[in-house]
Amino acid sequence: MTAYLESPSTWQESWDRQQQTFMPDREERFAAMLTAVDAVTGGRPPRLLDLAGGTGTIALRTLARFPAAEVTVLDQDPVLLAIAGATLAGRATIVDADLGDPSWRAKLPGDGFDAVLTATALHWLPAERVAALYGEIREVLRPGGVFVNADHMPEESLPTLSERLRDRARELRDARYATGASTSWGDWWQRAAADPFLGPKVVERERIYPSAEHNQEWTPPAVWHVDALRAAGFAEAGVVWRGGTDAAVAGLRLD
Repeated sequence: MTAYLESPSTWQESWDRQQQTFMPDREERFAAMLTAVDAVTGGRPPRLLDLAGGTGTIALRTLARFPAAEVTVLDQDPVLLAIAGATLAGRATIVDADLGDPSWRAKLPGDGFDAVLTATALHWLPAERVAALYGEIREVLRPGGVFVNADHMPEESLPTLSERLRDRARELRDARYATGASTSWGDWWQRAAADPFLGPKVVERERIYPSAEHNQEWTPPAVWHVDALRAAGFAEAGVVWRGGTDAAVAGLRLD
């Protein structure tokens, strides 16, 4: 008998709630990213790549806004991909690929995407790999296509305020965890490990992402990303959204 994930929509909801506690303005950044997509496509359904897409959060919001969109979700995490595959079955293409390997593009269903979107994911990669990845992303975009990366990108001209924003956000987050209003990152993964279907995938995930390596975040200011996008060949690059110490930078391919 083939095993399957029970209540995938509930797992998707629990992931969203856990992430929303960590990033209260999470939906605002997604809306800003999709507004950029709408602008470059002129309102027509986009061909979109949800890069390092996890459970398919961006893909789901893309399909809600553009029901006829052609969406691909790419990630390497077996747990999150299982949830994405279950909740997006028949609605999106799911690709298992490692962004640390430049050959990831070979696994895509063609190229010529109108948009590539990613959120809170690339900070796990080292600087030199992110810079190279930006060039690779440009190559899978059609002329006129847009790439948007939303992540932890503090404003370098406001170091004191940025520190206080982070501290206050941590206090509010810890209060929600303490009262049980939300599941913490660690608790969510413990629950996944106890699930009959996801449990073995958690073990697989731990082999892919050794904890010592996966805890080294790299979060430069937005200006670093803007400069890297321009160096990668994007005709235009800049900030399209900011919320506290997070921002979304966009790169536009024109040729």
